[in-house]
Amino acid sequence: MTQTAEKLHDIKKLVGELQLNYPVETNAFLGFMQKAEAGKALGIKEKELINVALSVAAQCEWCIAIHVQHAASAGASRDEIVEAGYMAIIMHGGPAFMYMIPLLDAINEFLPEAS
Repeated sequence: MTQTAEKLHDIKKLVGELQLNYPVETNAFLGFMQKAEAGKALGIKEKELINVALSVAAQCEWCIAIHVQHAASAGASRDEIVEAGYMAIIMHGGPAFMYMIPLLDAINEFLPEAS
């Protein structure tokens, strides 16, 4: 079994176990997910490409596995999936860069320049 197939197996096993032992909570989450994905403005391919990008940004290997599988099944090309990954890199790096604002604010507060 490939690493990606193992991740998909892990997801299926997790969902099954949680549905058995925590059906109310698990079904509430799965129901929310189903309703959130039901919007009509974006097609399934676009939604899955967004999910791919979010999976990369969240650094979730299981999410990457399932959403790449779903994106491919929805007709996304290799290039589209890789490009979605690069959008995640931009948003994962860009927001970290913006945290330089509170960092510099704190430095300026606690280490003011000599007068």
